[in-house]
Amino acid sequence: MSKLPTKADILEWISANPTLTAKRDIAKAFGIKGAARIDLKRMLKELEQEGHLQKRNKTYRDPDRLPPVSVLQITAPDANGDLFAKPLEWHGEGVEPTVLFIPRATDPALGEGDRVLARLQVVHAEDHNYEARLIRRIGTSPKKIVGIFRKSAEGGRILPIDKGSDKEWAIPGDATHGAKDGELVEAEQSAPRSNRMGLPKARITARLGDPTAPRAVSLIAIHQHGIPDDFPAEVLEEADSMKPAGLKGRTDLREMPLVTIDPHDARDHDDAVYAEQDSDPNNKGGFILWVAIADVAHYVRPGSDLDREARRRGNSSYFPDRVVPMLPDRLSGDLCSLHEGVPRACIAARIRIDAEGKKLGQSFVRGLMRSPASLNYQEVQAAMDGDPNARTEPLLDPVIRPLYAAYAALQRAREARQPLDLDLPERKVVLGEDGKVTSVDFTDRLDAHKLIEEFMILANVAAAEVLLKKDKPLLFRVHEEPPQDKLESLRETAQAAGLNMAKGQVLQTAHLNRLLHQAAGTDEAELINMATLRSMTQAYYSPKNFGHFGLALQNYAHFTSPIRRYSDLIVHRALVTAHGWGDDGLTPDEIERLEQTAQHISDTERRSMMAERDTTDRYLAAYLSDRMGAEFTGRVSGIAKFGIFVKLDETGADGLVPIGTLGREYFHFDRDSGTLMGSDTGRIIALGMRAKVRLVEAAPVTGGIAFELLELEDEGYASVPGGRRHGGGRRRGGPAPKRKAARAKKKDAAVKRKVTRKRKTKK
Repeated sequence: MSKLPTKADILEWISANPTLTAKRDIAKAFGIKGAARIDLKRMLKELEQEGHLQKRNKTYRDPDRLPPVSVLQITAPDANGDLFAKPLEWHGEGVEPTVLFIPRATDPALGEGDRVLARLQVVHAEDHNYEARLIRRIGTSPKKIVGIFRKSAEGGRILPIDKGSDKEWAIPGDATHGAKDGELVEAEQSAPRSNRMGLPKARITARLGDPTAPRAVSLIAIHQHGIPDDFPAEVLEEADSMKPAGLKGRTDLREMPLVTIDPHDARDHDDAVYAEQDSDPNNKGGFILWVAIADVAHYVRPGSDLDREARRRGNSSYFPDRVVPMLPDRLSGDLCSLHEGVPRACIAARIRIDAEGKKLGQSFVRGLMRSPASLNYQEVQAAMDGDPNARTEPLLDPVIRPLYAAYAALQRAREARQPLDLDLPERKVVLGEDGKVTSVDFTDRLDAHKLIEEFMILANVAAAEVLLKKDKPLLFRVHEEPPQDKLESLRETAQAAGLNMAKGQVLQTAHLNRLLHQAAGTDEAELINMATLRSMTQAYYSPKNFGHFGLALQNYAHFTSPIRRYSDLIVHRALVTAHGWGDDGLTPDEIERLEQTAQHISDTERRSMMAERDTTDRYLAAYLSDRMGAEFTGRVSGIAKFGIFVKLDETGADGLVPIGTLGREYFHFDRDSGTLMGSDTGRIIALGMRAKVRLVEAAPVTGGIAFELLELEDEGYASVPGGRRHGGGRRRGGPAPKRKAARAKKKDAAVKRKVTRKRKTKK
């Protein structure tokens, strides 16, 4: 009988011969024959159970080493232009190995996200463990899947966390990445289905932990939407090496009392303001306004690691429990933040306005400032309302009152300009120390908020106009006017509410404001504000200037938030180039790809908005989950062919009332008017109608909320099992004349369409 090797001998052999790891290869290497093979099988099984080996496709290998032929995903080039790759076959418990990809002259061009089959060689270099050479390219990175893993004997499956999705994914036993039952995981499709039977297969690539843990909600959205939340080591190293800017080549603004005014919990301060009366006798009642913005361009140079990462992120993302910043904290929270009492580099706009708030001119300087105070909105407003504290009292007359006087002039200009005047309250999810929702508040809009907003808008206009005058390329913030079909839908909504919106004229924001002001203070106010917002197009970035419809401005760019928006950094660099302030301005390469940059950062902005919205929805579902069966009031906020959405008055949470629970009659969905109409009764369900609902489902993991409809505006509306409706009369004196007329008109139109169809059939 052959002498059996020790476990250590087997492990050493597999490590030295990664291509000969089948049981027969191991038996042949050690001369094991006959019945001894049973003992070898037992030893291999024990090594597998102890975690020293992993069995895949009848071969054994060291889980802490990569196979000699592996599937890799190319990552972004480093500062030297070298390509590294992420191993997709890694199943070890230790640190994931680093793979340097060595391209040959005949290889196709590869970029971030590309997938390759490569041959690996073990090396012992300082910054990598393996070197890889291309066998063949096998595609780009597949769509990311985020869900809850449910373990089974064969592997398991991933349950969806997307609201309204029922798609599940099968996970083979060798693709679980060690995930535990109930864990939140990240995965990707492993191979397309050869037929339509069974679930699509995926492989888990990352374990994200307990989905019900405090502060896991935003983590779900971050991974689900692919928001980068870890800075590469070289980016952090570059940021940490930065030193504060000095006075050389800058205008000294350190004696000017430029104050920052931000939310009370703000960690970074990227804008500061100051105002004084204009001493020019030809501008009586006018002001000189200063808006100083953190000089991020001084620290984030074109082509640097910091720049590549900032562009990749596009913007910061804000969640109730965390911020995913565009820049590392060394910059965003320190060197680029205009902290109280410390010198900070800035680019400042000096703007002259007249007594009516009209802009007379502007100029820009690259300066060094030192803010005397970092204030918050509430304390500034309290000071103006007669209740200053120890911080604001010495600043009240020299700084705060002049700011409000200048704001009063800007308000007059705003009223003349007539930007869109929507009145939609903003909700804020408040978390306790345990990460759970304690309340959902609607934030107050103070004059202090509006003051800063007007100053920032003015500075953004000034930056755009200076660059246009100097004929320098830049990125504009563009907001185009609403399309005709959405305007027509808004007009129908207004008419149904008994309001008037004129036709046949070139649309201006003043026309929409007239409609909003008609509705102000009435039961229809929220309906009209919501419908107006939905008629708008989405703002975006572009190197071409199409104007900003919502703000009623022809020339507009983002200049005031370069810590959190890449678009503003581009504008800062354009100003540096235009004024010849240094070699850190907009480069020819950046100018050439402005179109691509504009598209990319418009996409990352939308990505952040969706992630932030999804996070809020999940927190609201968690907040309501212990109030099952409770009754709430709200308004119809959305209508679809599968049901209606109701937004609650108390929290602003949106939930679905499935169409199958509305009653036994068929409800026709009219896409043009955005209404549902009962086929038997002619009842119309429209946006903005008051509703009373009962909570029947709140799923924190998906953010899904479902209601049962109890009452709807002028209907005595009660839902019972089977969908039977009781009532039907108005609770206070019968149907409203406007709604009754609208229903009649709708029903007449339906009858006419039916008759017309019959006539066409006869012909």
